[in-house]
Order: sequence, then C-alpha cells, then structure tokens
Amino acid sequence: MQAPPDNDVLWGRSLRHAHEGSPALLGVSLGVRGGEILAVTGPRGSGKTTLLRCLSGQLVPDEGEVWFNSAPVHTLGRAARERLRRERFGWIDPSPRLLPELTARENAALPLLLTGASHRDARRAAQEWLERLDVGECARRRPAGLTQAQRQRIAIARALVTVPEVVFADEPTAALHRAERAQVLRTLTTAARSHGITMVLATHDTGVAEFADRTVALVDGQRTAPEGALC
Repeated sequence: MQAPPDNDVLWGRSLRHAHEGSPALLGVSLGVRGGEILAVTGPRGSGKTTLLRCLSGQLVPDEGEVWFNSAPVHTLGRAARERLRRERFGWIDPSPRLLPELTARENAALPLLLTGASHRDARRAAQEWLERLDVGECARRRPAGLTQAQRQRIAIARALVTVPEVVFADEPTAALHRAERAQVLRTLTTAARSHGITMVLATHDTGVAEFADRTVALVDGQRTAPEGALC
C-alpha cells in the first residue's frame, strides 16, 4: 500500500465499486486537504454518492484504498469503521431523516450521546449549533411541525455537533427551494470554515459547487475535468 500525501487528510486511490454487478466507480482517485471544502459534481448516477460512501467507510470498495489521517480505512473491520464514522465523521443526507419522536434539540444532540457525552453537555452543544444555524427557536418542536428547510438545518446541526474532522454532504440541499439552497449552503460552509472542518460535498448543481474551494467532476464513475475549472 502507498501512503497518502502528508497534506491530505482524506485520500482515495483507484477506487472501484459495483452495485449488484453494475459499475458505480471505475478507478477514481482523489485527495482532500485538511480544512478544504471539496465539491464532487456530476449528473445523477455518476457515482458521487458511492464515492462519498467509500471515503466515509460506509462501503468497502471492491478495489482500491481509502486513507484518513495517514491510516487505512479500507482494511478496517465493520465495528472499527462504525466507530470512525461516529467519532470522526459527520454525514448529511439529501433528506433530513430526523427521528419523529424526538425534538429538534434531541435529534441534534444524538451523535454526542452516542459517543458517551452527558445529557447536559449534549443538550447545550446541540442548542448552540441550532442557534448558529438559525433554528434555535425550533429546539422543543418535533419534525412534523417544522418546514423542510428547518428540518434540513437541524440535520446539519446533528452532523456538526461533534465538530467532526470531516463532513460528507450528499446533495444536502436537493429537497429545498432554490432561494433556501443558497442560505442553507452559506450557513453550512461558514460553520465548516469557522471550525476547520473538512467537507466533501456531492452535488449535480453547479450553483452549489460555487461554495467549494475546489471541484472534482465525475461522469459514469470516472473523473473528468469540469468545464472551465482545474481538478
């Protein structure tokens, strides 16, 4: 195995993966620098979600290597990868996927509770992130009584509450209206930059990619140079 460059906090090499025999990644390599916001762009079905899932340890690639902080992820067992995701990574889905029986603050606090934090500390940190994301007034409300944009901000607070080293955001504004997308993205990227959080952002929207420091484009599971940009 070849160790990644020293300045890359996250590194994937020659990643290949297929879903039920259908190729999703065909030898993708990339590195992500510490504190960088990297946009992975491409049309639906280009392999963006599969790439994020491989980099985050949710999937083990069929071939290739994934490294985080100069340690291999692809050789870890299931329990070790789950612990890595719980303690070092954050994940944002296209839809919020909040637990309906919990309040906004309880949903946001959940990752901290899973790492062993006290209820008091978890509630306090969750409330602080809800305030930063302009949904502090929703703390005691349950998801059913909130708008889609409010629920997505709470999901973002949940991903950031542990102040992870890397956040993977898979089409984080796909379910929002265009006017709400820019506001939510601005809040998300500002929070990441202010806390030195590395972010890998998958999107098919070129407007979303404008919030990133750098762009990597995928087409049919392979990297390609985006028009007018350098990889």
